Amino acid sequence: MTENQAVQQKSVRRDRVAAAAFLAAALVTVGVVGTQSATADGAAHRTAVAAAPVTATPTPVTATPAAVAAPGLGSAALVQSEDYFQRGLNPVGATVTLTGRQGLSACSGEQTMRDLTKDKATAYASVNWTFDTDGLLIESAASAPAGGLATTWEKQLVALVEDCQDEPAGHWHYGAAHTLTAAGGTARWYPSYGGDGSAGGAVAVLRSGTRVAVVELTGRPTAAPSSVEGLVTAALKRLSS
Repeated sequence: MTENQAVQQKSVRRDRVAAAAFLAAALVTVGVVGTQSATADGAAHRTAVAAAPVTATPTPVTATPAAVAAPGLGSAALVQSEDYFQRGLNPVGATVTLTGRQGLSACSGEQTMRDLTKDKATAYASVNWTFDTDGLLIESAASAPAGGLATTWEKQLVALVEDCQDEPAGHWHYGAAHTLTAAGGTARWYPSYGGDGSAGGAVAVLRSGTRVAVVELTGRPTAAPSSVEGLVTAALKRLSS
């Protein structure tokens, strides 16, 4: 395979995943909230159960799985609805799973947290949030049996994300890394840019103790750096709880 063919295959794979994320957000027209057990398969966990429509004064949506994975890595360690409301976002639905089989990011293609950790995590948790505007947020987390392994996974996630910083002209890509420390953890977050250079969303790699996570906000629910950093800080605090 030539270098050009490899680049084309990588771009096609990423474009397919990014397009799927944007399409899923565009199809959300009513409020939904869903839960899945730890035995749900990779396809089923993306289906949410219909709930009450969103009103002019929305009530925060709480994502609570039917079971909590041991040792304590469950929905409470993931981004919650109140974290969005404080930043002007209105989430209308969430699907939570504990299988580790949700796609990591638009850059990772079909790779999941279970793939990256080679089934060595002591627990997995993930959530797929949808909003009342175009866009969605996915978060995938894993708990390592030791700090050294968590460090390895964090480095792998950073490398995966930064592989999408250098893309051909006119292709969507991630920008420069921003770092922050909060609640005993660290995070690197990267703004996301469309092919025309416009900002829309971001991706972040989080680490707190033996827990690691990747969070990606796609679409255009917010592009302000302060809002993205605030959301990443909230996600880091949840992960360390």
